[in-house]
Amino acid sequence: MKPIRIFRHAASEGPGYLAQFLDARQLPFHVIEIDRGDAVPARVDDVSALVFMGGDMSVNDALPWIADELALIRRAAQMRLPVLGHCLGGQLISKALGGRVTRNPVPEFGWFDVERVAGPVAEAWFANLPARFEVYHWHGETFSIPEGATHILRNAACAHQAFVYDRMLAMQCHIEVTAAMVREWAMLGAQSLQPGPTIQSAATMLEDVAGRSARLHHIADALYTRWLEAF
Repeated sequence: MKPIRIFRHAASEGPGYLAQFLDARQLPFHVIEIDRGDAVPARVDDVSALVFMGGDMSVNDALPWIADELALIRRAAQMRLPVLGHCLGGQLISKALGGRVTRNPVPEFGWFDVERVAGPVAEAWFANLPARFEVYHWHGETFSIPEGATHILRNAACAHQAFVYDRMLAMQCHIEVTAAMVREWAMLGAQSLQPGPTIQSAATMLEDVAGRSARLHHIADALYTRWLEAF
């Protein structure tokens, strides 16, 4: 099997639990460390899939690698290559497919519920999962649903939490975080967190972080397994 190419945009936002999931299934992958100056490969015929992780930048920023990644996603779409995006990664997929990335009505930081959107596509992706479940969030922007894509996940704070387009899954929320990642993000962002209805304090984020992460990984197992069916 050709390796899965994973793009990391910030040192603290690596593949996390996704790496554990792939290792457990002996699926090869390698990480392109954009944050360390790695170039965006132009080819996609040497990989089985592309994965785009999060980051604290905006897809609307004038960064050279953003344009390169958008072009790569469009090339993958033409070849019907499986693509997966987390937060910034989901926004990259949306923009590459003709969607827009704008400021969300409210920032969303912490553990909050999402619910699946009624319809056969969402039901297939979330089979054997509850209609509503808790995931982790860390974003101030959001994506629109591109033409031809199917909206599958939402919540009150952010209407567009996930969509599917052919073999692509784009998510605004984070299902890849581990307990260690949540601790690191909470520590790094503690001074800027102003608790409110959609923003948790660092202390609240860390309550039962091991249990919450374990439950999140159950959700991730289901979604990642469903995504692998596109291979």
